Amino acid sequence: MSADTPAERMKRKAYEKEMAKLQVELCHLQEWVKANKLRVIVLFEGRDAAGKGGTIKAITEKVSPRVFRVVALPAPSDREKTQLFLQRYMQHFPAAGEIVIFDRSWYNRAGVEYVMGFCTPAEHKRFLSLCPQMEKYIIEGGIILIKLWLEVGMDEQERRFKARIDDPLRQWKLSPMDTESYQRWYDYSRARDLMFKATNSKYAPWHVIRSDDKRRARLNCIAHLLNSIPYKRIKKDEIKLPKRSDKGRYNDQAGLRGMDFVEERY
Repeated sequence: MSADTPAERMKRKAYEKEMAKLQVELCHLQEWVKANKLRVIVLFEGRDAAGKGGTIKAITEKVSPRVFRVVALPAPSDREKTQLFLQRYMQHFPAAGEIVIFDRSWYNRAGVEYVMGFCTPAEHKRFLSLCPQMEKYIIEGGIILIKLWLEVGMDEQERRFKARIDDPLRQWKLSPMDTESYQRWYDYSRARDLMFKATNSKYAPWHVIRSDDKRRARLNCIAHLLNSIPYKRIKKDEIKLPKRSDKGRYNDQAGLRGMDFVEERY
């Protein structure tokens, strides 16, 4: 089957079975990163509704937020606009034993800022020129950098946007910027192509994940992440709960009498 031929959408039962296995491996990866004091950055980029948020949620669902930190920055403040462009991102870089996941990153300058006119053509050109040098500096400093692009098709993006319009639980995901980006499909495609051409280096390559099928995309993404960071399972001592001490024993439930409890509606 060619890369352009859509596969049958994955069934939930098969997806959940494979996801459970991968999430166990993520927990083993977590212990390896902590024990070896690794520093990891994972960048998630892609069009609006490409599935970045759901994929990040699947990655972080069963692991510690103190190891897997998610950074999703809002629009820059007036003060941040006067800083060096990368300054607001670098303050979130990982310390030893951390994996930082950027839900959109400094590549905003190559995408939304460029397409929507939030930066000048000169600033865009300068970013594309300097970005590979900056990423080389990051990697030579000992950080593992993984760059992921989720590629959603035109028809599937439209379907997801329409689903958000009709679903009150997902309407918050649809911003004026999203609807503006919807009509600029080919502008974003050209911006993506320029970005790949300038920043797809040997030491910091882009990896593209087709995301029309969200379930397959999440599984493929986690599998790639696990393959990108060599790790081994760390053997731990068996944990046994100690016997509770009876010292100072009293009726601790009596101390709750007279307190206001939440009504038990369920």
